[in-house]
Amino acid sequence: MNSPLSNQITLVEAVNLALHHEMEKDSSVVALGEDIGDNGGVFRATVGLKERFGLRRVIDTPLAEALIGGVTVGMASQGLRPVAEFQFQGFVFPALEHLMCHAARIRNRTRGRLTCPAVFRAPFGGGIHAPEHHSESIEALFAHTAGFQVVIPSSPQRAYGLLLAAIRSEDPVMFFEPKRIYRTVKSAVVDNGEALPLGTCYTLRKGRDLTLVTWGACVVESLQAAQSLSKLGIEAEVIDLASIKPIDMDSIIKSLAKTNRLLVVHEASQSCGVGAEIITRVAEQALCMLKAPPKRVTGFDTVMPYYRNEDYYLVKEQDIVLAARELVEGWK
Repeated sequence: MNSPLSNQITLVEAVNLALHHEMEKDSSVVALGEDIGDNGGVFRATVGLKERFGLRRVIDTPLAEALIGGVTVGMASQGLRPVAEFQFQGFVFPALEHLMCHAARIRNRTRGRLTCPAVFRAPFGGGIHAPEHHSESIEALFAHTAGFQVVIPSSPQRAYGLLLAAIRSEDPVMFFEPKRIYRTVKSAVVDNGEALPLGTCYTLRKGRDLTLVTWGACVVESLQAAQSLSKLGIEAEVIDLASIKPIDMDSIIKSLAKTNRLLVVHEASQSCGVGAEIITRVAEQALCMLKAPPKRVTGFDTVMPYYRNEDYYLVKEQDIVLAARELVEGWK
C-alpha cells in the first residue's frame, strides 16, 4: 500500500493507504479500536498497520466504545494524534459523553491551552443487509455539536485526501465512511501525501437546470439520476458536499445562481437532517435566486429496517429523477 501510484483502488483501500502514509510520516499518529490489529478491522480498513507499526501504535481495544472515546481524548490532549475506529457508526453512543463533552469542547474549555487533534472513524449507512445499529446515518447529530468537523468521503481520492487532512487537523474530526460503496467505487489514487481541504464541496457534474447536493453513498444514485435526467433534456449539476461541517455554502450558492433550483439528497432521516440546514441557509442567503421551492429526497423518519425492507428505505435513482422532474417541469 506504499507505492506512489495505486491503480484502481477501492474507497476502503484508500482509507488504508492514507493511514499507512500518515503513520509513516508522523510518529505521533496512533490507531486504536476493536479488532483493528490482528484482524485489520471488521471491513479490513486497517490491514497491515500492526505488522508495519507494531503494538505500541496499533492498539486492539476491548469491546468498549466508552473506553475508546475516553482514551482517544486523553491521547490527543497529551501530544498524540490518535485515529480511533468505531466498528459501526451506530456503536458510538456509549462514547458520546467523551466525544461531545470533552473532545468537542476541550479547546474552548481550556481557552486553547489544550486541543484534541483526533479522528473518530466509523463506517455508516445501510445497504449491506445489517441490523439497525449497523446501518445508522446520524451525521446530523455531530454536525449539531459545536467543536466537531464532520467529513464524509464518497470516492477513493476524497477518502485519501480528506483523511490526511483530518489527521493533520488540530481539532476533532468525525470521519464517516459510506460502507455501501467501500468496494464498489474504484479509481486511481496517487499516494503523494497531498491532503484535500476540509470544508469544501466538489462539483462532480456540470448542469444548468438544477443543483443536486448530496454526499456519501447517495452520490452514486445521484450521478445515475443525472444521467437519466440528461436523456430527458434536464441537466443536473451534482455537488458532493463531502464536508458536512463546515458546509461550503459559497459553492452551493454559486451553482444556484446558474440553475435556480435546489434538490438535496441524503440517506439519513428527513427531520432535522443536514438537508434541512442547507435549504434554510439557501432561504436566508439566496432565496431570490430560486424559481421553485427546494426539495429533499431522504430516508424515512424510522429506524433502519431489517434487510427485507432495507431497499424500500434507501434512496433510489427513480426517487431522485421524479423529484428533479417535479422541480424543473412543474415550476417553469
